[in-house]
Amino acid sequence: MTDFIIIAIVAALIVVGILSGKKHFKGEGGCCGGSNAPEPIPEKKLGNVIGTKIVLVDGMTCEHCKNWVEKSINNIDGAAGKVNLKKSEAVVLMEREVSDAEIRAAIENAGYKVREIRCK
Repeated sequence: MTDFIIIAIVAALIVVGILSGKKHFKGEGGCCGGSNAPEPIPEKKLGNVIGTKIVLVDGMTCEHCKNWVEKSINNIDGAAGKVNLKKSEAVVLMEREVSDAEIRAAIENAGYKVREIRCK
């Protein structure tokens, strides 16, 4: 009887672990403090958009990460960002010329790695 109880407990823990891992890899889990994720910020409106850059970002795994990267980009004067978590990229719209270094610094100061920045 004791063996059966131990097996049932282990099986339950395995099921919980699998379900939690599944949510994590879909970007729904709180891998890096998701409960403290910044609230999704309203889309930043720009005046006259003069350019777009695509930024490939490593290290984003969940909504928490997505929100931090978007917030970091939106804090740049004259820039607005939208992150696609599945593609690991951020689209940066600009109403003034924003340097790659400025974008890279904002994202990397938030704790993520910029792999590449391309003009669209």
